[in-house]
Amino acid sequence: MSTHLLVLDAGTGSGRAVIFDRDGHQTGFAQEEWKHLPEEGVPGSMVFDVEGAWALLRRCTRKALDRCGLTGADIAAISATSMREAVVLYDADGREIWAVANVDGRAVEEVKELKARGPGFEQSFYDVSGETFALGALPRLNWLRKHRPQIFERVRSVSMINDWIGARLTGEITVEPTNGSTNGLIDLATRDWSDELIARAGLDRAWFPRVVEPGAVVGEVTAAAAADTGLREGTPFVAGGGDVQMGALGLGLVGMGEAAVLGGTFWQQVVNIPTGLVDETMRLRVNSAALPQMNQAEAISFFVGLTARWFRDAFCQEEIRRATEQGRDAYELMEDLAMQVPVGAHGIIPVFSDAMDFGNWYHAAPSFLNLSIDPDIANKGSMFRAIQENAAIVAAVNLGRVEAFAKVDASGPLTLAGGASKGRLWPQILADVTGREIRIPVVREATALGGAAAAATGIGQFATLAEAGKSFVAWERTVEPNLANKPTYDAATERWKQAYRVQKGLVDAGITTSLWRAPGT
Repeated sequence: MSTHLLVLDAGTGSGRAVIFDRDGHQTGFAQEEWKHLPEEGVPGSMVFDVEGAWALLRRCTRKALDRCGLTGADIAAISATSMREAVVLYDADGREIWAVANVDGRAVEEVKELKARGPGFEQSFYDVSGETFALGALPRLNWLRKHRPQIFERVRSVSMINDWIGARLTGEITVEPTNGSTNGLIDLATRDWSDELIARAGLDRAWFPRVVEPGAVVGEVTAAAAADTGLREGTPFVAGGGDVQMGALGLGLVGMGEAAVLGGTFWQQVVNIPTGLVDETMRLRVNSAALPQMNQAEAISFFVGLTARWFRDAFCQEEIRRATEQGRDAYELMEDLAMQVPVGAHGIIPVFSDAMDFGNWYHAAPSFLNLSIDPDIANKGSMFRAIQENAAIVAAVNLGRVEAFAKVDASGPLTLAGGASKGRLWPQILADVTGREIRIPVVREATALGGAAAAATGIGQFATLAEAGKSFVAWERTVEPNLANKPTYDAATERWKQAYRVQKGLVDAGITTSLWRAPGT
């Protein structure tokens, strides 16, 4: 009997193969980093190397099997998850002819051209798809049409990266709606391609393959793919999804209104909401959730984890040295310093990520405001605490915006996953800022676990994805809010909002340089 599940995960910075037993416990793992290189002479481009990526995933599959003493015959089902927004184009023979990674930013002029069609043009796409042009497929396809017409003319199919993994294994080109919805051409109401948007985009409807729901079998591993990977011919490949949606499933977020903060390099705030809703202000994105009849509102806080890493590397060499000597993480020692600082971090205002504004998405210059030349006030501990508090403030503002348009009950526990959940202080700050209980799962990097839940559902182990997600998640601890701190954080939130508005004005005036700006903004 095949006893295990395999998930192939194509992330932004690495590819990996993760093996789980049928109870959702990880038993095997292999990972290799990759880089997405620019196309020569194309500013902002980020190519996805399909041949190099497949070779890496193939190696990881064999390594993961070897490390846990399994063979391909032990794998009952396979699923895949990946970075979102990235697209793969195929010719008439099903061969890949062009692919870009998620933050490929070549299409700046094409975004501007689309926006220039009129103030309501982008809004009309957003109302159907929940996506603006900033991260969507249409500007990139328009770039290809303009600059590489010989490739454009050969296109016959489009998919996302996790679907491409399935195509490599089964020969079937399909798209599932969670990642598919991030390309901006899927109708959130039907979880299928929007004929209207595709026609308005001037694209061929025949390019867009059948949509297969997460947890449904796409096909079986071919003889060629089996020989290539060490897997068993005939093993079912089950549709997975985009990394965030699979992560939400792996965290057990299966009820309406349930929410999570995924605290990694970027922080994502996701909330399950009913279908048929988008944000009238176009500040937040809306994607298809893994579960049918449900969408997810999503906000992205830029470079939160990267800001913490920058501060560590730039100012905390002593903590890095001591952590190495003591066998600890430098962030633990940085939190030790931050815990000696009063709530509110002496009024220091960090200016890094903004609350999400999907329709006009750009940031102020990275800064610290309201510092002091008193070393007892402005020091490593207070500045790091200010960074942590500000990340929680931005997350809370984003979550409040979801509540405002979706009218979901946001009083329940909030799940915190990713690297930020490892700390002692950061979860408490998030609890205090939001006033909500924080749940921290045993498996914090839950993306692959969500893929395993999809795989298990596809072979009948569970009746529904919701049942699988609930079964696989386990909780390590909870953190209760200290409500006495909330008024201080509410006041800090208002100061930050006013300061950030002024700082963006300096970017608008050309005095400072934006931390990040969406293509075409």
